[in-house]
Amino acid sequence: MAAHQREGRSVFDISHTEAPDSETLVVGFAEFGLAGLTAADYLVDHLELEEIGHVTTEGLPAVTPFENGAPRHASRLFSRPDLDITVFMNELFVPPWATDAVAESVLDWTEANDVDEVAVLSGVPYQHGPEEHRTFYVATDDYRDHRLTDTEIPPMPGGFFNGLNAKLVARGMESPLRTGVFVTPVHAQVPDIEAAIRLLEAVESVYDLTVDTDPLRAYAANLQQYYAGLAEQLAPETDDSPDWMFG
Repeated sequence: MAAHQREGRSVFDISHTEAPDSETLVVGFAEFGLAGLTAADYLVDHLELEEIGHVTTEGLPAVTPFENGAPRHASRLFSRPDLDITVFMNELFVPPWATDAVAESVLDWTEANDVDEVAVLSGVPYQHGPEEHRTFYVATDDYRDHRLTDTEIPPMPGGFFNGLNAKLVARGMESPLRTGVFVTPVHAQVPDIEAAIRLLEAVESVYDLTVDTDPLRAYAANLQQYYAGLAEQLAPETDDSPDWMFG
């Protein structure tokens, strides 16, 4: 369990019914375009992962998803015993003032549960041409050596992160936690399915998985209404406080 405080209140508390038996945490946050979240959601469904934990929050904007009349936690952990990956889906938008607490909670949780590496799936709305409709990486040296030497994923040419991604990468630079962020450009449509597919293809190549992305468009159609509402919540904060910057 990991909890962090703001003005005396816990804002991010991670608990699980069973400890994950995997060295890798794959993360999809609620961001503009929702490509990373859509990719993480699809991984959970396609790989038939089981929920092993969830996150409770206090002092953050409330989001309680539901399906077929049943509510669920907005931030959940998924895994299965025979797969060396745990997926963290965070459907809750994290405002800028809470990013440090959220990132610290995630990082404390990885340390307590012997997670050796974190891979973040991130779509960002930066200016790009058609030839840049691909996935790039920003990764610590140990992550590159461990995961990327045999892939064709190019490095992101330049820029900087702030917010959640910045905090995760900074911890990776200062500790043995291997950290990689997979970045692809996104557009305003919700969710950006092409961007999510690019992120899934990156995960497939890096982690030697077989992920059939053909059903994703039909799958995402079922999420369209909910994700459109989530994007409306994201838009004002994204315009003012982006979690990215690329040059």
